[in-house]
Amino acid sequence: MKATAKAHPIQGLVKYHGMRDEQLRLPYHDSISLCTAPSHTKTTVEFDPDLDSDTFVVGGEELADHEADRVANVVSRVRELADADHAQYPVRLESRNSFPSNVGLGSSSSGFAAAAMALAEAADLGLSRPEISTIARRGSSSAARAVTGGFSDLHTGLNDEDCRSERLDSPLEDDLRIVAGLVPAYKETEHAHREAADSHMFEARLAHIHDQLAEMRDALREGDFHRVFETAEHDSLSLAATTMTGPSGWVYWKPDTIAIFNAVRELRDEGVPVYFSTDTGASVYVNTTDEHVERVEEVVADCGVETMVWEVGGPAEILDESEALF
Repeated sequence: MKATAKAHPIQGLVKYHGMRDEQLRLPYHDSISLCTAPSHTKTTVEFDPDLDSDTFVVGGEELADHEADRVANVVSRVRELADADHAQYPVRLESRNSFPSNVGLGSSSSGFAAAAMALAEAADLGLSRPEISTIARRGSSSAARAVTGGFSDLHTGLNDEDCRSERLDSPLEDDLRIVAGLVPAYKETEHAHREAADSHMFEARLAHIHDQLAEMRDALREGDFHRVFETAEHDSLSLAATTMTGPSGWVYWKPDTIAIFNAVRELRDEGVPVYFSTDTGASVYVNTTDEHVERVEEVVADCGVETMVWEVGGPAEILDESEALF
């Protein structure tokens, strides 16, 4: 009745934007990402008959309102699937991140992936990771890809048979390094997704996104670093254009964000294999190789930001009971 799980956050490579169904969190198109490690979320859950109601605590603070509702969606789906009687008891869920939240580094992806993994284990569901990805998706579509880990592809669809994540094999996993340039500015991803379809750029994005997806899958399979991360860089710019032209005119980038972009382009002009990428937020992922990561990190840090160096992370996993948060 108790389980603890760990999941790594994602960096979007070809990102989804907008949802055709907000409750089931069904995206308009496929999306591809990579997990970043050792950054992670650890979550412990326990179904407990002595509790009066479900409680959700993240980073030491109890969730309420919309954030609690998102976790409740995941819990409800687990209860629908469970045969075990104890899964109907109230649940206690506690979660902690090893990295900053709400700054564009994918905390919702690892958070809901770890929650879904732990809940499925505690409820004795016995599901595969692609199946658990459909549970995590009810909290965050990107969380589906954090469940399967590595480079993963979330397929669009109108049901759980189709809209699930699968891992993509790529020879790039071992040599890739990600320098995260932390630009601490709060962002509101949910709002941006809700109004995405109201942007006059949205149809243009949908028109080219399938070519981007095909290019990304082929480049990952071939292990072509430049094609993969040039595509990811272009996709980041496309996503920002769509977001900035929505009704609220969201502009997430800050001066430090642009400074990192410019520094990356200067390095690339010097022959360094390096590309930038952003999700919804001001922080920047700078993708390079193990050979060049020290120099790249120095240059990014010289932009006046905190840096972290990450590798490709694996799938969500169940941890030993000794690692439980309570």
